[in-house]
Order: sequence, then C-alpha cells, then structure tokens
Amino acid sequence: MSKTQATFGTILREKRLAKKLSLRKFAQLVGVSPTYLSQVEQCNVDPPTADRVKRMAELLEENPDEFIALAGRVPQDLPEIIQSEPTEMPELLREARGLTAEQLRKLRDEIKRMREEEK
Repeated sequence: MSKTQATFGTILREKRLAKKLSLRKFAQLVGVSPTYLSQVEQCNVDPPTADRVKRMAELLEENPDEFIALAGRVPQDLPEIIQSEPTEMPELLREARGLTAEQLRKLRDEIKRMREEEK
C-alpha cells in the first residue's frame, strides 16, 4: 500500500462522513459496490479510475483535479492535450515544475491573456 492510497482512502472517508453520506448511498451515487468503496477507504485496493474519482469529488464538492491527483491518477483530458503538442507541452510542464502555486497562477493568467489577445 502506497502513501498516496492511504491518503486518498482516509481523506475520501473523512469527506464522505462530513457530508453525512452513508457508504451504501455514496457507492450507489458513484456507481461502485459498497464493498469496493469500503476497500478503497481502508486502502486495501487501488483508487478507482480518474472518472470515478472525479465523480466522487463532485459529489463531495471538492476540486476534481486535486482529488484525482490525490488518488494517484491523471485527468483523462491531459494525455490528449500533451499529445497535441508532443514536444512543447512536455517541455512546458518540465519548465513549470517547481514553481510555486502563486507563480503557476500568474503563468495561467498570462496564458489566458495571450488567448484573449488572439481573439
């Protein structure tokens, strides 16, 4: 069991309980069995797919990207985005690695500004 799995399962359970959702009801809403969900929360199995984790985040009113990362998954749209520019996108990500959250927000805002200028 990895630290990521332990963290995801523990946090998932805490957030579910905080929303007063029973294991059975939450499992039904997500589309998994209560047994599987229990095993995820106990960190006995790997977290579900990115799509299911996204659904969990939405139901718990959490940030889907953060929840997906916590589960050790990658959002489904990212591989296509990276493959659309197979040289530049990975280089951009590598260069951005290590920037603070504030620096990344500034970079994102600059990208949005550049897109607006193109219109």
